[in-house]
Amino acid sequence: MKIQGYNFFCDMPEDMQYLRRESPDERFIEENMIFILPDRLRKFRKNLWHVRKNAGATHVYIPLFRVKTLLASEAAAGAVPEGYEGPFDVFPFYAHTSKRRSRSLDYYLLFIFRDKTSFVKCKLLLNAPGAV
Repeated sequence: MKIQGYNFFCDMPEDMQYLRRESPDERFIEENMIFILPDRLRKFRKNLWHVRKNAGATHVYIPLFRVKTLLASEAAAGAVPEGYEGPFDVFPFYAHTSKRRSRSLDYYLLFIFRDKTSFVKCKLLLNAPGAV
């Protein structure tokens, strides 16, 4: 797998959760979601993106848009916006492809990086003791 314009990527952690709007609008499903990021990954909020597989027989994915996030400590302190339900575990939600306009598309949520230093720091925190 390659991410267009980026050199490195990490998958999301097992202990990540999400909130979803009680009454979602007709847009892309993830635009109606807020992801709850473990506090240990707070410095990497800007690196969390929705990516989609490029059309064709390629293994190149393109970044779509940055993910809306809350830190776990913010969510616990009541910073959850009104009109959202949850939290829900991200898995098995991301175990299946999403559908839009009756065709299946390959979407993922990834931390993406251009530099190796940030990638290595994030990878260490994903595998840190106490992480699920």
